[in-house]
Amino acid sequence: MNHLEEKVLDALRKVYDPDLKQDLVSLGMIEGLVVQGTSISFTIVLTTPACPLQEAIKQACIEAIRNSLGGDFHLCIHMGAKVTSSRSHEELLPGVKNIIAIASGKGGVGKSTVATHLALTLSQQGASVGLLDGDIFGPSIPTMWGCEKEKIKVIEYDEKKQMLPIDRYGIKLLSIGFLAPSQEAIVWRGPMASAAFKQLIQDTDWGPLDYLFIDLPPGTSDIHLTLVQTIKLTGVVVVTTPQRVSLMDAMKAIAMFNKERFRVPILGLIENMSYFEIKNTHYYIFGEDGGRQLAEKEQISFLGQVPLFTQICQIGDRGIMADTYFEPFKEITQKLTQKIAIRNAYQNLE
Repeated sequence: MNHLEEKVLDALRKVYDPDLKQDLVSLGMIEGLVVQGTSISFTIVLTTPACPLQEAIKQACIEAIRNSLGGDFHLCIHMGAKVTSSRSHEELLPGVKNIIAIASGKGGVGKSTVATHLALTLSQQGASVGLLDGDIFGPSIPTMWGCEKEKIKVIEYDEKKQMLPIDRYGIKLLSIGFLAPSQEAIVWRGPMASAAFKQLIQDTDWGPLDYLFIDLPPGTSDIHLTLVQTIKLTGVVVVTTPQRVSLMDAMKAIAMFNKERFRVPILGLIENMSYFEIKNTHYYIFGEDGGRQLAEKEQISFLGQVPLFTQICQIGDRGIMADTYFEPFKEITQKLTQKIAIRNAYQNLE
């Protein structure tokens, strides 16, 4: 490393990651530094492609180099991402960096819709993503993704049979709905449903993933207990609507994951169906700010609100498209992945 490259690194040591409170060089976030004549190029490697601070960090690097070396250099700064993990030594699904459960206290709050759009938004930003439909009795992911007629393929690897998820727009999908006719009612006792859910996790070749979302059934059931006993979760996101009956059930879901036998980090709460907008006027059909108030009461992060969009319902009925995009999910996804990256950093220091 030449003298100028050392000076560049010294300048970048003055730039701190706002979340992790350490400088970019110490965090290993500067890669491929090359100084040739008056040209400086390097890559800033973020902890998630959905980082909301990308532009701020880049501008801080430019300012630090200009202040240290002057303005005569041409800067070529690339942005990259390596998603972090705090579960890399797990025996089950070791290639999956982060596993996030999407839960709710009751049905009908749009939990599957939220899980779908979080997965789609992250994939559009460059992350490798999977989505597991954990609702054994009422799977909705095949319908929402427009692949109800798809069937799972099974391969044999090391004398063990494994299912291959359905690939839809680069996202790996798995649901009991791919294994049973969509019109057929699944009538199983709790232990049978839990065993099937466990098999979907254990006997699937997910491959390497940055994020795996698990869309849980509503309520507090055997499925939830089976999940936390089977794999190490990065955390859980709770979905609610603003109305009181939904908030009361969301409180139960939060209490469940805080129990000693669960002890799953709650990454935050999302309020769905927050309001309906007509000509820039918000109509709070189910109540106002109930989710935000619950998050404050429970001392958990409030990840954001999702308004009532007719298009979300229409797309959910006929199937998600590759270019499906709703602005509220971008901000929510950024907050969620930011929370995960911070948690992973502190977990890895312990």
